[in-house]
Amino acid sequence: MEYFPNILFVIVLIAGIGFFARNVKRLSRNIKLGKDVDVSDDKGQRWKNMAKIALGQTKMVVRPVAGFLHIIVYVGFIIINIEVLEIVLDGILGTHRLFAPLGSVYDVLIGSFEVLAFLVIVAVTVFWVRRNIIRVRRFIKPEMTGWPKQDGNLILYIELVLMVLFLTMNGADYQLQQMGADHYLKAGMFPVSQFMAPLFEGMSMSSLILLERTAWWLHIIGILCFLNYLYYSKHLHILLAFPNTYYGKLKPKGQFKNLDAVTAEVKLMMDPSADPFAAPTEEDAGEPEKFGASDVTDLSWVQLLNSYTCTECGRCTDECPANQTGKKLSPRKIMMDTRDRLEEVGKNIDANKGQFVDDGKQLLDDYISREELWACTTCNACVQACPVSIDPLSIIMDMRQYLVMEQSAAPTDLNNMMGNIENNGAPWPFNQMDRLNWAKEE
Repeated sequence: MEYFPNILFVIVLIAGIGFFARNVKRLSRNIKLGKDVDVSDDKGQRWKNMAKIALGQTKMVVRPVAGFLHIIVYVGFIIINIEVLEIVLDGILGTHRLFAPLGSVYDVLIGSFEVLAFLVIVAVTVFWVRRNIIRVRRFIKPEMTGWPKQDGNLILYIELVLMVLFLTMNGADYQLQQMGADHYLKAGMFPVSQFMAPLFEGMSMSSLILLERTAWWLHIIGILCFLNYLYYSKHLHILLAFPNTYYGKLKPKGQFKNLDAVTAEVKLMMDPSADPFAAPTEEDAGEPEKFGASDVTDLSWVQLLNSYTCTECGRCTDECPANQTGKKLSPRKIMMDTRDRLEEVGKNIDANKGQFVDDGKQLLDDYISREELWACTTCNACVQACPVSIDPLSIIMDMRQYLVMEQSAAPTDLNNMMGNIENNGAPWPFNQMDRLNWAKEE
C-alpha cells in the first residue's frame, strides 16, 4: 500500500499520454490526406517566422489589449510547465517538491508561478467578459454559435480551475510548512497563496493534508485532461502554431500560383513555332490532374494543417471587406468548415478500416457555398490579419479554380469577361479594330 499512490499516478499518466499519442496519430493521418507540396525552401526565413510569429507573438500585439492578455496566458502556460514537470516527477518517485534543493532559485520559480497564475486568472476573466458581456462583434458572428461558442468558454473555465487548484495546493502547502508537518519542508515563496490563509483557519493538519493532496491530484489530472481536450478544441493551435508558422507562405501575398498544365497551354498558344498536333510526351500522357479543389483531399497538407491551427479568433473575418459589407463570406468559417469536413473524412476512414467510402458529400456546396467563394475580393486582408500565418484565401482560390476549370460554373459577369479576353484580347466587349474609335470622336 505504501507505493499505491505512485502506481496509481503512473497508470493515470500513461493513460493520459497514451490517449494523447493516439489523437496525435489521428491528427497526423488526417493532415497527410492532403496533396504533397514542397515547402523546403529558405529554411532560415521559415525559422525566423516561427520564432517571431509563434514564439514572439508579434502579430498578436497588433491589437494591444487582447495581445497583452494573450501573452500573459501564453507565458503562464509555458513557464508553469516547469511546475508540472516537478509534479510528474514527484508523482512517479513519491517525493514532495523535488526541486526544493535549488534553494533561492526554487523560491523565485514558485513565486513567479504564483504571480503568473494570478495574472492568468485576471486575463481569463477579462476574456470571458469580452465574449459574454461586452460581446465583441467578431465573437457573435453566425459561425460562432453552438460548439464553437461553448468551446471558447469551456477552455476559459478549464484554465481558471487549473490556476485556482494550483494556488489552493500551494496555499495549503504553505500552511502545512508553517505547522511543521512531516514531509512538508519549508521551500518556495508564496506571494499570492499565502494570502489565502483565512480560508484555512480552523482546519486541522490532517484536513490540510487532504486538501493539499486533493488539489494536487485534481491539478495534474486536469492538465492531462486539458492535453487530450486540445484535439477537439480550437486550442489545438497551442501546439500547431509553431509548425504552421514555419510552413507559412513566403512568397508575396499578391503572388498566386500558376498551374503547370495551364502555363504549358499558354506557352503553346504564344509560340508561333510550336506544333499543336505534336504527340504528347511520356510525362503528359497520364490522366490529367484535377483542376482546383472540391473536397479536402484536393487541398495540400499545408492547407489542412492551416484548418487545424485556426484559433477561431475572428481577426480575419473582422478585417474582411466582403464580410463588413454584409456578404456571406467569413474567412474564419472557411477554415472551420475545412476542418469539420476533414474530421468527417477521418471518421469515415476509421469506420471503414482505413478506407474512405464515398459519403456523397464534399467540401464544396455541402460545407462552403459558391456564394461565399465568389464574395471574396482576393485582397489578402484575412491572410495579413491572421496571428498564426493561416491562408484562407488559398482555399478559396483553389475552389474557385475547380468551379471555373472543371465545371465552367463562373458567375455570368466573369464568363463574359473571359469570353471578351479570348475574342477581343481585353475585358471589354469591343473588337480590337474598334478599340481606338473613342479617340476619333470630336
